[in-house]
Amino acid sequence: MIESASDHKVSSLDEGIVALDHAFCIMSCNQAASQHLGMELKPGDEFPLECIWSESSLKRIKSALRATLENGQVQQLHNVQGLDGSQTNFDNVCSIHPLFDQPDNIIGVILSIQPNELLGELRLSENPDSDETSLDSMLHKDLLESLPEGVFTINTNWRISSFNTRAEEITGFSRNEVMGRNCWEVFRSDLCKVGCPLRAALESGQTRMDQDVRILKKNGVRQTILVNAGVMRDHDGQIVGAVETFRPLIGEAISQTKIEDRFTFADIIGQSSLMQRIFEMLPDIAASDANVLISGESGTGKDLVARTIHEHSARNRKPFVAVNCSALAETLLESELFGHEKAAFTGATNHKAGRFEMAKGGTLFLDEIGELKPELQIKLLRVLENHEFERVGGTRTIPMEARIISATNRDLRKAIGEGRFREDFYYRLRTVPLKIPPLRERAEDIPLLVQAIIKRFNARYKKRVISVDSTVMKMFRQYHWPGNVRELERTLEHAYVFVKGPVILPQYLPAAEEFQPAKETHTANFGAADRHPDRETIKRILLQTNGNRKEAARLLGMSRTTLWRHLKKLDLDRNMFH
Repeated sequence: MIESASDHKVSSLDEGIVALDHAFCIMSCNQAASQHLGMELKPGDEFPLECIWSESSLKRIKSALRATLENGQVQQLHNVQGLDGSQTNFDNVCSIHPLFDQPDNIIGVILSIQPNELLGELRLSENPDSDETSLDSMLHKDLLESLPEGVFTINTNWRISSFNTRAEEITGFSRNEVMGRNCWEVFRSDLCKVGCPLRAALESGQTRMDQDVRILKKNGVRQTILVNAGVMRDHDGQIVGAVETFRPLIGEAISQTKIEDRFTFADIIGQSSLMQRIFEMLPDIAASDANVLISGESGTGKDLVARTIHEHSARNRKPFVAVNCSALAETLLESELFGHEKAAFTGATNHKAGRFEMAKGGTLFLDEIGELKPELQIKLLRVLENHEFERVGGTRTIPMEARIISATNRDLRKAIGEGRFREDFYYRLRTVPLKIPPLRERAEDIPLLVQAIIKRFNARYKKRVISVDSTVMKMFRQYHWPGNVRELERTLEHAYVFVKGPVILPQYLPAAEEFQPAKETHTANFGAADRHPDRETIKRILLQTNGNRKEAARLLGMSRTTLWRHLKKLDLDRNMFH
């Protein structure tokens, strides 16, 4: 979200930066862009090219943008004539860099805008040992944090002046560890002394594209990256530094396969300790032939776990047959399970094999087992004990050759105490008990789940969504998720109906009254480093509390006086809330 000019003073040396998708819609932007252009820019809106540059410069800008989108060319345009918010002529310098989500897939561009008169102020410190450079403020942190590429800048003394989160992830070094250090001390590449793309760019003044570089990550692991390097110039054309963007080469993307191997078992995803414990158990459970009782709330993925156990077992070439015990009438369920003979009851015009027969040699999954009536529980107990059954209306004994996996969202212990579930049947089912935790107890798994769902929905809906906005992820981690993973999927599917660009923003989620934290998890938990919630967050909390400032302040983790200051600072109409 773009902050108002009153939020904080923007240095005149700040470079206005806007990330655009193929349709020239805004993916992200910094405050300096709004201030330099004299207009408010919002992610999701179309970037108003015609309102920014004069007719003579508009063709140059559009041509350069299309060239970058089509073939990844880095563009730098000098003396581009534009109009600010007061319709006053001004000249600016524009740089355009490609934005990738994969090494060969351009999803947009990064457009930087700097008025010519401000570029004249860019000068390096006369002290050659100084770590300070105006480049420190040229790239806005909020934008860089949302980019899928690693980005860092250096001054002409080869000292690192900015380093984004993606660069931290790829290299293993934190921003604090690298700021002010020489870049070769961090990347430790064989090309650092001979053939360095940054050195070539600084010496020639030309952009270097798609060069393979092997670096040494902090943990000592070698990583091949694909590098683009370019120079930064001042108004007089003097080189004042360089910028490099980099991404892991295909097949080596930060050892992504190894990460997925650690955090997935088949299609089950989770990095939390609760899910890792389940991953450790699943191979042994799949290798056995014991009955399994899976418990967990609705939407946690019990059916997925059951199918995964089957697919990793020795029975995986035989059928996996599922029965929802709550979806069939009691009179039909017995016939569905055991089958029936012709004329066994009114309407039985033919012989019919039941699910036990259909699952011969494979797995029979009894979902919602807690819904079975005691009378049918007795019949199933006999089957489990004797490993044989008869069709309804028949006399021939049929061997039961299927493995039984059952699942329930009910507390069967409580049901036993209330006389609604047979204890002997319960123990027959739960030779191996497996409990799936609700999503609210494993919030650290949400980012992984979101990325997996996005990948699946991109293929289904033919879209190129990269991620969710940081505000959306914060909402996801705070929400109670009564519907668990299934509700998370439906929430993202709702967003896919409306999303236009590569980032899912808050406005694409279901209506606020349908998507808000549960009462028992209402505290927003803003940490010490996050005591400045944005305008939309404050509005959302106030709407959630019906304008009750005291309650809103509690949810935001601040005093009522502090909340009042934020309302004043963000120029929110205080009369709209009580």
